Amino acid sequence: MPSTTDTIREVLNDVARLTADATTFGENDDLYQRGLTSHATVNVLMGIEDAFDIELPDTLLRRDTFSSIAALRDAVLSCGVEETA
Repeated sequence: MPSTTDTIREVLNDVARLTADATTFGENDDLYQRGLTSHATVNVLMGIEDAFDIELPDTLLRRDTFSSIAALRDAVLSCGVEETA
């Protein structure tokens, strides 16, 4: 089973249209500086929700939630998903 972070990277590679492969990014790299747009953020939201079978609460639908892989992982974990290594 892929780790939580690996799954997030896969979602980013599939739907975010970033400037490079998300597997090359540090966990705290700014995804907006890497090419994430507001339109692509919606795709990432839907991809994250599908991948983890969750619904992010409205309180997490903020720019900073999507600012980095680490922020996305924290959001996913806050929804009750267990961290996988």
